[in-house]
Parts: sequence; C-alpha cells; structure tokens
Amino acid sequence: MAIMATTLIVVSNGVVQAQLTSNFYNSSCPNVQAIVRSGMRSAVQKEARMAASILRLFFHDCFVQGCDASVLLDDTPTMQGEKNALPNANSLRGFDVVDTLKANVEASCPGVVSCADILALAARDAVVLSGGPTWNVLLGRRDSLTASYSGANANLPAPFEDLNALINKFQAQGLSISDLVTLSGAHTIGQARCVNFRTRLYNEDGTKKNSTLSIAYLQQLQSNCPSNGSDDNLAPLDLRTATRFDNCYFNNLVSQKGLLDSDQVLFSSNDSSTTPIVQKYAQSGRGFFANFPSSMISMGNISPLTGTSGQIRTKCHAIN
Repeated sequence: MAIMATTLIVVSNGVVQAQLTSNFYNSSCPNVQAIVRSGMRSAVQKEARMAASILRLFFHDCFVQGCDASVLLDDTPTMQGEKNALPNANSLRGFDVVDTLKANVEASCPGVVSCADILALAARDAVVLSGGPTWNVLLGRRDSLTASYSGANANLPAPFEDLNALINKFQAQGLSISDLVTLSGAHTIGQARCVNFRTRLYNEDGTKKNSTLSIAYLQQLQSNCPSNGSDDNLAPLDLRTATRFDNCYFNNLVSQKGLLDSDQVLFSSNDSSTTPIVQKYAQSGRGFFANFPSSMISMGNISPLTGTSGQIRTKCHAIN
C-alpha cells in the first residue's frame, strides 16, 4: 500500500516555512508521474542496472545541501559542481536518463516541474520497477542555484567508513539509525566498482586479507578484482539478486557476505544498534518493504527549496 503523507517544514518560531505534498502538480502538470514512470520503464528495460543508478543519484543529491538537484549541475567557470567530487567522479550514472525525463516533462508542462522533483519521482519508480514497494512522493521542491563540491566530499558516506562515522553522517541529515539500515537496503540492487571494496579483499600492502567473507566468495571477488587491477571492474552489491529489490541484501550481511565495509559493519555481534534491525529485515522482507518508503520520504524531506527559493530549471545540468 502506498504511503500517503504531507510534510510541513517548520522554523523555530513555529511559522510554516514550506509544504511538500503528493498532489502538488495535480493541476499544473497532472501527467508528470505517468511521464516519469514511462521514461523510467524504458530506461530500466534498456539497462536493469539503471534503477540502482537513479536511486543512488537521488541519495547523493539529498545528502549535499538537501534534495535540490544540485548534483545534476555541471561545472562552470565560477562554480565547481558535485559531479567530480571524490564520491561521485567516474561513479554516478543516470544523468542522461534524468535529462530525457526532464525533456519529456517540459514538452508537456514547460517551466513547471523541478529537476529535484523529477529525480525524487524517478527514484521511487526505480524501486517499483525493480520489484520493490511504492509510496506517494511528496512534491513541491525547486532547483538550486548552486552546488557544493566540498559538501559532497564531506557529507556523503564512504564505502570504507566505520559504523560511528555512518551514524554521524546520517544523523547530521536528521536521519535515524533505523533510516541508516533501511536505506542501506537499497544496495539490494546495483553494482560497485573495485575501488570501493578492495579493502574487503586486501591488506594495505596488497597481500590477500584473512577476510570474514566465505572462502569461495572471497576468491571470486579477488579474481574479479586483483590487487593491482582496474578500479572499474564491477561486482554486484547483492550477490544473489542483483537486479531485484528484495531483502536478500540483509541475508547477505548475516552470512558475512556484505560487499562493502560500510555494508558489513551494520551487522556485528559487537553492536546492538544496527544488528537487530538487520536481523529483522533478513527474517522479514515484508518488514523491510513496510519501512523503506518512510525512510525514503524522510530523506526526500532534507532541506528542500520551496516557494520562491531557487528556480525551475529548463535543463537539469545548468542554471537558467
């Protein structure tokens, strides 16, 4: 069942500053959701991995100055964008898909729907088209006039970080420990580059690590990702169902088969904050599906621009 919600963003004096609502475009662009869904269906049919890429793009947008489409902006002579920040360079994908979605929406409703909202809708559709849960996306965001290269480098969780660092980065965005585990479940789809999981396989001197990974899985990964090999070789984040949105990711963690260090640290006998949540989701895909929409809505509520702030970009990669 889709989650229905409206979010009020309130400043300290109690005055309502902005409101996101699922029916924001009902009059001004009533077909926007159908247009985005159709475009996403085509993109995912062409390349199943694109669902994970779009979902990740939304995550990387929201964690840097809020869900404002700043991640989509190209560099200019006066502004260094986020695309070439360390967590994003040679890694983020799907910009061309967002551009196509935007062009399709503009053809129907010129100057009405923000790139930030299109990305939020596309992320939801990426989950649904991969077999995951649905929800009513809250809308009404506007697009930023700036981007933050330094913010991308500082705010985005890294694949090698420990649990405390991950918790701190999520809490800095107003997200809970439960949100951390739940949103990490998005790694049930997609691929990772060798550069992001080589520390799971090798010591600093390049020798093979005595890893907690099963011998067969460790050898498989080391074969695909040699210590002196390409950083760009890929491995599925979920070795069981890499293109299906389900709870297998959490079963992998329980079996010590999390691909990234930042995945596996969520399940440890030494930690009592995240391990029980992982265990719950491993036992119940229904529980994971019930909570994932709420966590996505919470992330989508991070510092949106509304009202007269920002703008509605004509093209997502450039300010008007």
